[in-house]
Amino acid sequence: MTIPLKPRSEVRLAGNRHEMELPKRILVGNGVVKELGSFLDNLRCQAVHIVTGPHIIAKVKKPIEIILSTNGFTVHWSEIHIADMKTIQKIVESIDKNVDIMIGFGGGKTVDVAKLAAFNMNLPYLSIPTSASHDGISSPFASIKGSDRPYSIVANPPLGIIADLDIIGDAPIRLLASGCGDLIGKVTAVKDWEIERTDKGSYFGKYAASLARLSADIIIEEAKNIGEGKKDSVRDVIEALLSAGVAAGIAGSSRPCSGSEHLFAHALDIQGKNDGLHGEKVGLGTILMAKLQGINWEKIVKALEDIHAPTKGKDIGLEDKRIVKAILQAKKIRPDRHTILGRINLDEQSAFNLARSTNVI
Repeated sequence: MTIPLKPRSEVRLAGNRHEMELPKRILVGNGVVKELGSFLDNLRCQAVHIVTGPHIIAKVKKPIEIILSTNGFTVHWSEIHIADMKTIQKIVESIDKNVDIMIGFGGGKTVDVAKLAAFNMNLPYLSIPTSASHDGISSPFASIKGSDRPYSIVANPPLGIIADLDIIGDAPIRLLASGCGDLIGKVTAVKDWEIERTDKGSYFGKYAASLARLSADIIIEEAKNIGEGKKDSVRDVIEALLSAGVAAGIAGSSRPCSGSEHLFAHALDIQGKNDGLHGEKVGLGTILMAKLQGINWEKIVKALEDIHAPTKGKDIGLEDKRIVKAILQAKKIRPDRHTILGRINLDEQSAFNLARSTNVI
């Protein structure tokens, strides 16, 4: 079986109609992974295939097998080390034909691999995140290496999500800060969507946009508490990430969640170096694009600082010339997506001035 590099079109519009796909059930709380058996019962699934990474499998395989086997479930496992097309191909070729559901149990890369493998097998999938690093845990979009595009491709949203706050709370604080960077990026993403509507007359969903923006606003308002590790801060972040993913499902597009700030992050990715986490690069892009959009970028910087997320390229090892290059490359990543970068013609000097004026370099 060959993995399609473009599994489905992101734009699913016909006239004034578009398709919404949302998770059927979401469970959030402390220790809720223990309810996996009853959760799968509710979804009417019996044979499961779990995709996870080497660190997570060492911690969860035995207890999860006990939970599921005692309730009559059959369990198969795939241990992955990289989120690329070859890994997905391997899973697709090895999966038992009687499997009812795929489970992505791990970080963002693991969830993305399970998401796309499930799509290619025409299977539903369940998302069990172990960190709150980005909104892919609930969205239909996956970032996979080895595809023909440097940005997310479209699959299906999860049928269900189990967000165990005990597990997610044990993840490195840097991952939580990265998730916050991804969420704050919804500020500029929504503004870019508005710009596209104004300039191109394209579809704009007020509800989806408001939900995505609310996810960002909550993080900005609670930034100090999140940075101090206050009670319920992990819940705030995970619920905001879930809401952002749902916003994309309602819109039938990544537009409420991904704009010029994501194009900047993707431009950094295609430079071939693995500097920084996705949400960290999105946070930097948000600072830059907010200034171009006339948004209060200093407020965004303050929120990122309170969360202990990077606000300067050097914080994650980015050289000044790479940042300038990424600013210039960003609008070329997705010619189909109109953003602030389509309104403003930047040259090398103006891109440098932008980055310098915001202290990103």
